[in-house]
Amino acid sequence: MHLRRWYARHGPQVPLAPAATERRGSVDTARLAAYPPAVTHQPIDLFKDKARDFDTHAVPTQISAGVGAALRARVALTADMRVMDFGAGTGLVCAHVAPHVATVYAVDISEAMLAQLAAKPELRGKVEIRCQDILERPLDHPVDLIISAMAMHHVADTDRMLRAFAAHLVPGGRLALADLDVEPSTFHPHDAVGVFHHGFDRADLGRRLAGAGFTAIEFATATQVVKDDRRYDVFLVTATKA
Repeated sequence: MHLRRWYARHGPQVPLAPAATERRGSVDTARLAAYPPAVTHQPIDLFKDKARDFDTHAVPTQISAGVGAALRARVALTADMRVMDFGAGTGLVCAHVAPHVATVYAVDISEAMLAQLAAKPELRGKVEIRCQDILERPLDHPVDLIISAMAMHHVADTDRMLRAFAAHLVPGGRLALADLDVEPSTFHPHDAVGVFHHGFDRADLGRRLAGAGFTAIEFATATQVVKDDRRYDVFLVTATKA
């Protein structure tokens, strides 16, 4: 069933997994309120025309495989863990995590990408879809782990994003973020809409994570991809909410 039809029946939160019966605290809305809000608007679905065949492209599937393997090697996944996949897209990365945890909340603002995720039978019973901007409308409960791959460069305000992550994590919760190392503005087309960062400097991102209240910050190279004869490094940074 198409995601839009599900919205008509269930609203913006479309469960593919049983609702959790245990609530471990709440999202730290006070932390979110301490920082200026972004301008609220109806986001344009930048992936509307890309979603249908997204999983057939070599670069995203290679990145997801590399990030998924690096994440499982560096973060202990447990059967009672609740996970947020920020910028979940079609579910390429959460597919590596979902079998090992209780629930994955697949968060994205692209209805088209989430519709592709919802159609995957292997994710049923493990994944709940949240088509929302958590910087504007947080989840109603915290999570134990936040993962994200190749989504951060689509968020203009990195510091606000990191503080939103901290607000959504339980004390001692873990963070695992993957994106491009700094690149010469060639990974995306020069006229790409919604690309605010051409990779990230690891030292700078580490300082920003510390400023957002994270400790035990560690970087590793998750994978390397070739696109248009250029080679790009993809990092994975893990951290713990203090």
